[in-house]
Amino acid sequence: MEERERWDKRIEFILAAIGAAVGLGNIWRFPYMVYQNGGGAFLIPYFVALFTAGIPLMILEYTLGTRMQGGAPQAFAKISKKFEWVGWLSIVLVFFIATYYTVIMAWSFDYLWFSIKLKWGHDTANFFYKDFLQLSGSPSVLGSIRWPVIIGLVLAWLAIFLCIFKGPKATGKVVYFTVLTPIVLLIIMVIRGLTLPNAIEGIKYYLTPNFKKLLEPRVWLAAYGQVFFSLSLAMGTLIAYSSYLPKDSDTNNNAFITSLADAGIAFFAGFAVFSVLGYLAMAMNTEVPKVVSSGFGLAFITYPTAINHLPAAPLFGVFFFLLLLTLAIDSAFSEIEGIAAGFMDKWKIKRVPLLLAIIIPAFLIGLIYTTKGGFYWIDVVDYFVCTFGLTLVGFLETVIVGYYYGADKMREYSNSTSDFAIGRWWNICIKYITPIILVISFFSSIYSILKKPYGDYPLWVTIVGFGIFIFSIIIAFVLQAIKGKEE
Repeated sequence: MEERERWDKRIEFILAAIGAAVGLGNIWRFPYMVYQNGGGAFLIPYFVALFTAGIPLMILEYTLGTRMQGGAPQAFAKISKKFEWVGWLSIVLVFFIATYYTVIMAWSFDYLWFSIKLKWGHDTANFFYKDFLQLSGSPSVLGSIRWPVIIGLVLAWLAIFLCIFKGPKATGKVVYFTVLTPIVLLIIMVIRGLTLPNAIEGIKYYLTPNFKKLLEPRVWLAAYGQVFFSLSLAMGTLIAYSSYLPKDSDTNNNAFITSLADAGIAFFAGFAVFSVLGYLAMAMNTEVPKVVSSGFGLAFITYPTAINHLPAAPLFGVFFFLLLLTLAIDSAFSEIEGIAAGFMDKWKIKRVPLLLAIIIPAFLIGLIYTTKGGFYWIDVVDYFVCTFGLTLVGFLETVIVGYYYGADKMREYSNSTSDFAIGRWWNICIKYITPIILVISFFSSIYSILKKPYGDYPLWVTIVGFGIFIFSIIIAFVLQAIKGKEE
């Protein structure tokens, strides 16, 4: 029997896991979530969510991977063959995520080039939507593909392939650069941001606590949602990564280190973002709330506007978009690694041909997002895959491990291989707190959709979104039904 691929050192696994967790959301989502949900007060529900859902689920996934020595499908199949489809569901969903996540990387590649001469000009919103994306009027109008995005997409997939085609031993060396570089860039940007005039005003808006917000249930759900998606849980990635560790690896320590590193980097990133927004507000003679935005708007409109006002603007622009790329690349290649692990485990396919078999279809599907209407579909697919798909996988993980396999049994194994033991609080989190929160989140999202179609799009767009979710489940069952090489 062929020996399983391994990390060379534990530090390489930890860096790779941190890289998988820390992504674009740490820059453009977490700081905005803090600002929007009570400032410094939001850290209370956030850390409650981290210790009652994030870390417990990460311990579960790390222990599952090391205990079962397989990617997500094989890990669940070893608990019971009938649960293999849950692992495949995570892989199918992550495949869909990879098809559009790489397109966002492509935008970052393009903007890295644009930043050299500040090509976006003074009207950054007009440049992003009209000149760069050439956005169509609706999701029903795809239009032609945008060649600058295609070039960036090719570079993104090439970078992913080069990072993982030799397996964990080589990837373990790559992460020294791809994880440590964005941390260094972030430190530089925070220092530069805090030295800007009016930076403190931006920081005040970021952290000023509004404890009344803690009385709103949606704030607590937002905290759990941020923790769940920020840590790359339910994607199969962490199960695959931990399966490349020896069976006696310290899962408890690894989970705490990874989770706290992700939270710390996300919180720290807020200082880089809001210090610059404080400066931008002063430069535009307005208030900080009027320049605050989230998601794509922050990265490709607000930040380029701020860069225009900075001394040595091109250099700062290069730093920012290089930061986005180095953050994104780890998350992107971890997604593909998780997918590859599932297929290699079951059908013993060689790594390089398998990676090509994953990357080429993903690239072709990604062409949809490079069209003039592709922006809308990134929004739609991201919402339905993450909000419904990954939430369902997370819920099923807790039920399968907590009740069928046995929370006590899993915890005893994790404690037997770790430097410190976790108590029965872990059982309570896995069996009750986390699944209840995920169920509430799942059905509250369905309720919102029933009240009003997603994103003010036509009803048929919402139907397509749910169709992708259901299609993913069907494909997962099909992959389970196909016999493996040794069956």
